[in-house]
Order: sequence, then C-alpha cells, then structure tokens
Amino acid sequence: MGMWIGRGRRARRCYGFDEIALVPGNVTINPDEVDVAFKLGKLKIDIPIIAAAMDGVVDVRFAIEMGKLGGVAVLNLDGVQTRYKNPDEPLREIVKASKEKATRLVQKLYEPPIKEKLISQRIQEIKKAGVLAAVSTIPQRAEDVGAIAQEAGADIFVVQSTVTTVRHISSKYKVLDFKKLCNKMKIPVIIGNCVTYETALELMEAGPAGILVGIGPGAACTTRGVLGIGVPQVTATVDVAAARDFYFKKAGKYVPIITDGGMSVGGDICKAFASGADAVMIGSTFARAKEAPGKGFHWGMATPHANLPRGTRIKVGTAGKLSEILFGPATLDDGSQNLIGALRTSMGNLGAKDIKEMQFTEVIIAPAIKTEGKIFQKAQSVGMGK
Repeated sequence: MGMWIGRGRRARRCYGFDEIALVPGNVTINPDEVDVAFKLGKLKIDIPIIAAAMDGVVDVRFAIEMGKLGGVAVLNLDGVQTRYKNPDEPLREIVKASKEKATRLVQKLYEPPIKEKLISQRIQEIKKAGVLAAVSTIPQRAEDVGAIAQEAGADIFVVQSTVTTVRHISSKYKVLDFKKLCNKMKIPVIIGNCVTYETALELMEAGPAGILVGIGPGAACTTRGVLGIGVPQVTATVDVAAARDFYFKKAGKYVPIITDGGMSVGGDICKAFASGADAVMIGSTFARAKEAPGKGFHWGMATPHANLPRGTRIKVGTAGKLSEILFGPATLDDGSQNLIGALRTSMGNLGAKDIKEMQFTEVIIAPAIKTEGKIFQKAQSVGMGK
C-alpha cells in the first residue's frame, strides 16, 4: 500500500474534498423527503451541521439562534466568553486590530484567568432560551469544567485538542482519564480530534458519545504549516468511519463521527457524509453570519497560545443571516449558503433517504471535478472560479 517517496520509504496517498466526486445513484428521491437528522446519545438533532467552538463564531446569542433553527452551536469555555463579564469589548478589539498586531492582541486578551461563575452563567443564558447548550474545553480542564458545566445544565460536553489520544504521556501535569470522565458525566461527551483508525478505536473504547475528526484543515488554522502534521479530511473520515463500524461490530455501540473543519461549501459537506461522517462541524462559513460575534473575522482555536500560535485571524466577511446560510434562500453563487438545501438535494440525487444511506455513496477520485468545463467561471471569478 502506498508509493515510494525515496529509498526504503513508502507513503500513503491521501485525499481531500477537492480530489473526489460523488456518483449519482440509480434511484432519485424528492429532497424534501430525505432525513438529515442525526443522533448523539439519546439526543436527536435536526441539523447535522454543528457550529465550531470558536470565539469569532459562537457566543450566547449565536448559540440560541442556532438552537432555534434546530441545530447546535458549541460555546468555547476557554475563550473570551468565560474570561470577561462583557466579552463584546475584547471581541471589538480583535476585530479592529491590524493584521500585523492581531495575533499578539489575541494572545494578550486571552491571558486573564477563566472565571467559574461565567461558565455557569453562559450555559444558563443559553438554557433560558429553551435550546440545547453545548460547550467545549481542553483536556487539561475537562474534569473541573465538566462538573461545572453539567451542574449548570449543559446538554453536550466537548473535550477538544489539536491531537487527542487516550495514551497521553506527561510528567509535568495530571493526564486526563477519558474513560473515567465519560463514565462520570451524565451528558453526552464528544472527544477530539483524531485522524487515524487506531487512535479513533482507542478513543471509542473510552466511552464517548461522539468523535471529532480533523487535524489542521480549518480556514483559520495553521497547524499544518507550523507542525507539519495532518491528514486530508476525506481519508481521515474514511479511516475513522472504519474504526466506528468495527467498534460497532465488536461492542454493539455506535459512536457517531463528526468531520471537523475543511468544509466551506455545500459540496464539501456532502462529500464528508459520503466519506462516512454522521455529522460535520464547521467554523468559517458560520463566521460569515450576521449573528456571528466576530463580525466577519474568524480566528483559529490555537491562535491565543502564548508560545506557539497555530492559528491566525482571517477576514471572511459577512454574507447573510444564519438562517440563510443554513436554509436559504441563497443569494450567493459559491455554495456557501443554504447548506441544508444543498445536502438534501445531493442526497436526493444520490438516492440516499438518510445520512446512513449516504455513507454508502460511490466515491471516485476526480482531480478535475472543480475545473472541468469551468474556464469562464475561472476567468470571471464567479461561481466555482472564485
């Protein structure tokens, strides 16, 4: 398997969204009659597209609006929402900063300690609106923050880091026992991120309700440049999906996988599901919503790191309301709006009545899929030529 990259060294060929295409099915279905919902533990969520736990994407107001539309937005409990009583002030500073000063400013604004009272307050603010409250933290804080979040009424708890493994080694700090955490928590726990079969399988054995897939594909993430690590999302999703299916056969427990990052348009999302995803998590596309706290700016989760930032602030602009991004009507021609409509239409053309059936779609390697016949779009910078 793989090809030679030099004397005595082979490497696997891996694939991203731009390199594959989906083959239409022998049966087509009315898009209005397909089922796009997914299950996480005992929860049934109408929209299989989760808003990422990034400060430029999700605040309390955004989480409430996403919830009212039938979806879930994850609030970052390690960011400005829990460091500042009024998070709008630091957010305004980040938005106004020049690109030369943005990273240093973000580092500085994330120096104040996290306040436990604000963790409970933010969750309760979301819950008062009658929607699901999903929150995220890093493994080092997971035990303490998880207990606070659960008591405050959170519905979903995400433990997320650049690369997550069960067998983490450190002599400097206490290592999180994922199995113990999952057993202790009474709400669904999602763990991430990972990109390989073996790691995913070990994480599933710890007992989470879901697994996040993806290292470095996000629009504002610089991990692949800074650290040189990552696996293109199609291959990563296929490999982790294989671990999920094996674990289901072995243990009888189905652990949904959530492809996290690298998707900016409807076609990418559809390809993620065809690769085996049960749900997807996106940031930059939601950062373009009028309701997003970043006001058209978006920054990576590891941008605030004091010694080695692995993210940057990017300008994505504001494209429309969150409802338009999810359900349309689309006013843009680039596939970044009406994501649910795109998913439903793709499923209908593929003959998939639900997400599980979409995972059996025929996938082909098609490096010309985005360029074939598109010379005028490319020349005019419209549609797929942007």
